[in-house]
Amino acid sequence: MTITETDIAHWRTWIGKTESRTETLDAQALIRFAATIGEPLNVGEVQPSLAHWAFFLPIAAADQIGPDGHPRRGGFLPPVSLPRRMFAASDMVFSEPLLLDRQATRISTVQDVAHKSGRSGELILLTIDHRIIQADSEKVRETQTIVYRDAGAPTPAIAPAAFPAEAQDVAWTPSTVDLFRFSAVTFNSHRIHYDLPYATSEEGYPGLVIHGPFTATKLFGHARSGGRKPSRFSFRAVAPVFQGQSVLLREDEGSRFRAIRCDGMDAMVADVTY
Repeated sequence: MTITETDIAHWRTWIGKTESRTETLDAQALIRFAATIGEPLNVGEVQPSLAHWAFFLPIAAADQIGPDGHPRRGGFLPPVSLPRRMFAASDMVFSEPLLLDRQATRISTVQDVAHKSGRSGELILLTIDHRIIQADSEKVRETQTIVYRDAGAPTPAIAPAAFPAEAQDVAWTPSTVDLFRFSAVTFNSHRIHYDLPYATSEEGYPGLVIHGPFTATKLFGHARSGGRKPSRFSFRAVAPVFQGQSVLLREDEGSRFRAIRCDGMDAMVADVTY
């Protein structure tokens, strides 16, 4: 798909646009999130990894869902015409724990709309800043990067390869039920995560795609093991991961964490500050 300078200029008029949402941070919703990612359910004592993702979920009416399961383009986000959309990276800063069963406000701002050309063709990088405010205090700040790209060629199947595991590695192999539950608890209806015929025939993947945020949540859980408390967590998705194939969660020197695919390739890289 060809995009023009006029298209880019139009999409960039969204820079600076803001959206504010206020809701009650329901403890029961957080319990469901904890159950889905495999963490303890006593959320009033210890909140699960990336707890803020249990709230301020995307809401679109049934007639506003596109053929891929995402909300139709436009509204708060620019109507980028490239067909594929991916959550590519995030930088989060945690100031204070969220207060459950009390109201909070998330203020979102479109920071940038950038155009690049990559190996898969044209790319649009959308940067969004989210601030969660509660009791007049900023609890969480997150800057997300969403990438739009052309359909491109089908993704080849991943061939497992032998590579050395380390003693502290954690193996994770999510099932189709895990993917369904994560889609449900985050109200993410993108079909690549649960609709196998669509994922393979329409988007050219060799299987169901593990949600990038699901992988990020598991990496964060590994980073907080042993009672550690990250104050900052930054990740970027490097390569897709598919259901049925094991992922190794690994901690490297310098507080770097990686999710490694079964072929030995990095799928996600995260840096943590304590």
